[in-house]
Amino acid sequence: MVLVPGMDGTGDLFYRQVPQLARAYRVATYALRDATPSMALLVDDLRQIVDAVSPGRRAIVIGESFGGTLSLSFALAHPERVHALMILNSFPYFAPRFRLWLAIAGLRLLPWGAMTLVRRATAARLHSPHTHRAEIRRFLELTTRTTFEGYQHRFQALTRYDVRDRLGEIVCPTLFLASEHDHLVPSVAQARLMAARVPRATMQVLTGHGHICLIAPGVDLAAILAGWLGALA
Repeated sequence: MVLVPGMDGTGDLFYRQVPQLARAYRVATYALRDATPSMALLVDDLRQIVDAVSPGRRAIVIGESFGGTLSLSFALAHPERVHALMILNSFPYFAPRFRLWLAIAGLRLLPWGAMTLVRRATAARLHSPHTHRAEIRRFLELTTRTTFEGYQHRFQALTRYDVRDRLGEIVCPTLFLASEHDHLVPSVAQARLMAARVPRATMQVLTGHGHICLIAPGVDLAAILAGWLGALA
């Protein structure tokens, strides 16, 4: 199993999920390459991780937010390497596009050291409402490792990302998870769109949760995965 990180790119924010998943799977996460805006290169990096973790076998790939876009791109490029996909709070195309260009411009104007203040100020809208304060503090500590270069390049990658017309090519079982109160991405609407186009797709809404939900109580990917795969058996 490979856990693909979101825009922070560190892989550190899976810390609450890994212990439960590791009871049943060999689990790996990793840091996204900061020095490229190329989705193709990020897909190849993910291929190398999957090959290392699951040599000669297909892997379960779980992608969150930006990691979901990368995971979908990987499943399209290397369908033979994916046993199942779980996509959380993600999308096949980011719209409206001008928001990406505004984000890129804003990053260039904002002193990078101020990002912690921005994350703190937006916590109420991004995190699940019942996420413990201690977890939000840990989130702020872990995300200090993110880089300006990584954020900028990942935003740039999204300006060229569009897999809407290829969703029907995804052949593996796919679960789309969407947070009910996601104020960053219209996750529920996007999950419905993707589930309608991916042939073997299922959708599940995470009731009461925000975009950053993997550190919130009540979200257990291992339990969700077991229930979903059990229903497919």
